[in-house]
Order: sequence, then structure tokens, then C-alpha cells
Amino acid sequence: MLTNLQARDVATVLHPYSNLATLPRQGSLILERGEGVFVYDVDGKPYLEGMAGLWCNALGHGREELVEVAAEQMRKLPFAHLFTGKSHDPAIALAEKLKELSPMPAAKVFFCNSGSEANDTQVKLVWYVNNALGRPAKKKIISRIKGYHGVTVASASLTGLPNNHIDFDLPIAGVRHAACPHHYRFGRPDESEEEFATRLAAELDAQIEAEGPETVAAFIAEPVMGAGGVIVPPETYYPKIQAVLEKHDVILIADEVITGFGRLGEWFGSTAMKMKPDTVSIAKALSSSYVPIAGVIIPDWIDDALSCQSEKIGVFGHGFTYSGHPVAAAVALRTLEIYERENVLGHVNGLIPQFQRRLKALGGHPLVGEARGVGLVGAVEAVADKATRRGFDPKAGVAAKIVAFAQEEGLIVRAIGDAVAICPPLVITAAELDLLFDRLETALDRADHWAGAQNLRAA
Repeated sequence: MLTNLQARDVATVLHPYSNLATLPRQGSLILERGEGVFVYDVDGKPYLEGMAGLWCNALGHGREELVEVAAEQMRKLPFAHLFTGKSHDPAIALAEKLKELSPMPAAKVFFCNSGSEANDTQVKLVWYVNNALGRPAKKKIISRIKGYHGVTVASASLTGLPNNHIDFDLPIAGVRHAACPHHYRFGRPDESEEEFATRLAAELDAQIEAEGPETVAAFIAEPVMGAGGVIVPPETYYPKIQAVLEKHDVILIADEVITGFGRLGEWFGSTAMKMKPDTVSIAKALSSSYVPIAGVIIPDWIDDALSCQSEKIGVFGHGFTYSGHPVAAAVALRTLEIYERENVLGHVNGLIPQFQRRLKALGGHPLVGEARGVGLVGAVEAVADKATRRGFDPKAGVAAKIVAFAQEEGLIVRAIGDAVAICPPLVITAAELDLLFDRLETALDRADHWAGAQNLRAA
């Protein structure tokens, strides 16, 4: 029986990434407040937020300093845009700070409101700049199977997940997908991670040659795949891939929407994963998700091309009403100040050994085929047969059942196919981290018992 709030929710709200047929029967988890790394439902039950919301709430809930800076900016200048040569101090100061922190030589920052918008902008910039440089055929963008880059028409096309394409008539023309760098699932028998990385680089080289290097403009990649299942590539993967890109004059777009601002123990995941991006997309932890803000960091040569072409046309015809919104910019700037002042990156690096030790230990659980991760992000992949790595029938919903058991135990995690993702707030304590894994292990035990009772391991 649904509560009144659940019934009202079902009657009015179209939920993203939900089964719209079953949700009216199950009802939503209605949250009321948050404090630190916990959120509380309308009945007062606490849940440890094991996904930092959607990979984004890095500083946890209840940061009054961010509330106050938002209120102060609202009183001073609640809105101003960046169109037609107008600007304001919060956007300027934030762009300056981001240029300072950038993992690549940065010239300018374009502001938008979400990671999807940032990656959509990346597509438009690639097309615009190559027109400006007299290369109208060099427009194709290569993403990767299981990569996640957003849900706009262009960014969902970059996303390499079937459910983002089926019946949306995607992907659009000019988008291609390369192999997924998941050694556990796609490595050949007896193929080392090094050999796997070498093969994927050779396959990418062949793919670009087949498309025609004069038609391929960019390769977009998350340092670590998030919504594709927390997939960590082999250590030498990016250096090998980068050599192929340089050979064919193909730029590397780093999608740092999840990995930016400390998740892997560095300001940017590109640094941690040995990537040398040409442009960078940012969002999520930029404001610790307190207000929507995102951006694209570009180098000098792209800035020069944009300037020349807009002079020719008369305007750079791209932007959003809320690009660089003063309240969002002020909150994001203060968020970055908190990261530095509280040495959040040092805190993360202090927790990484504990996080990875507890995560890897779950690899021995009878329900888990692989426990993978880096920094403070990870996943456990459920399998029906550990020896053969055979997965469960997708209709069984084993990962979803693990997540449901975890929620009953007071832990929020996320099912991604057969995997269960873990991405706690960066400020989680050592004791809270142990609590997270204790509750997850209990959920795995319950799911293992349930799978056995349902005879789900049968081939």
C-alpha cells in the first residue's frame, strides 16, 4: 500500500532511470533531509549514502557554509547571464580557479548546467572548430561501448549503453563506439592486462584507419567508466590509446564529470589514470551537487579557432540561460575552497587503502565474480558461476535485489547491470566506511541466500 506522498509522487512525477511500469506498485523512497553522509526518509530512517547521490555529493549534506554563500549571492546578484559581453565576478573567479587546477593547459572555461550539457557542448565545439580550421570532413567522434556521457541527443549518442539508444532513435550520425576496456569481461583467455591494452589500441588504430583519419575528430573517455559499471582500464591503456590518437590527429576529450575533484585521489582522474586530455568536461563535485553547474575547459588553439570563426560569423551562437549562473558559480568556488582548506584530497588518499582493501575482500564472496575499483569508487559484479564468470539471467534482477537488501539495511548503492556500484561522499570517515562495507556484505549474504532459494545459478 502506497503512502500519501508515494501516491502523489506516482501521479505527478516522471522518474528518470526508473521502470515506469513497476514504480507505481512499489512506490518511491521519499527522502526528507540529509546530514553528513546520511539521508533520512520521511519516517526518520537513516541511510548511509553509498553513492554520494549520483556520484556527486562529495562534501555530504548540511554544509552551512555553502548555504550561506548561496544566500549571500542571491541577496547581492541572484541572476546575471554571460550573453552579449556581460559577466560577473563569481563566474570570472571560478574560471580563474579552474584554469589553475586544470589537468591540461587551459585557456577558457565554458559554463553550463550538467555533465550532459558539457558533453553536448564538446560535440558542437568539435564540429564548429573543424569547420573553422577548414576541415569540414573531420567530424566523427569515437566513444566506447559502456561509456556514459549523458542523455541529450548528442551526449546520449556518445553513451555506449543500449538502454540510452533503444527507441530514442540514437545514436546520431557521426558517432562511433570502440571496445570497452574491461579486462575481466572482454579479455581473451590467458591474455594479460598489458596484452589486452595493446590489442585495444591496435583495434582503435584499425578503426580510425577504416573510417578515414581525415574524418575522425575526437575520442571521448571517462578516466574510469562510472555508469557503465565502474570499469577501470589496464594501467597502460591510456598511454597506448593516446599514441594512436596523436598519430591520427584526433583530440582526447576527458569526461571528468564523475572523476573530477578528488574521487581518485587527484584533482582530476586524468592525472591519476595517465591521460593527457585536450579538453575536459566537468560537473557534479564541482559544487558538491548543491546547485547545478558544469563546464568545458578548452586550450588556446580551440579558443583561437572559436574567436576567429565567431568574428567571421558575427557571434558564437552557443550558450545557456544559466551558463555561469552567479549563485552556482559562487557555490562552486566556495566548494573548491573547502576542498583545499580541509585537505579533502589528503583525506581521500588516507581512506583509499581501507576502501580498496574492503572492496577487494568482497571478491571472495560466493556471489561476486569481480570486485573492482580505484580511489573511492568501486563495484562488485554478481555472477552465477565464479569459475566461468557466467552472469545471471538479466531478468532475475540479482544486482537490483542486492541493492534492495542494502536499502533495507540502511545503505544506498546502485545496480548497473549485474554490478553494484559504490561511490561514497569524499568526506566519509573510516568508521562510516566500515559501516558501508558491513552493510553491503550483509546485503550480499542475503542476496546469495535468496539466489540459492530461487535456484538462479542453474545454467
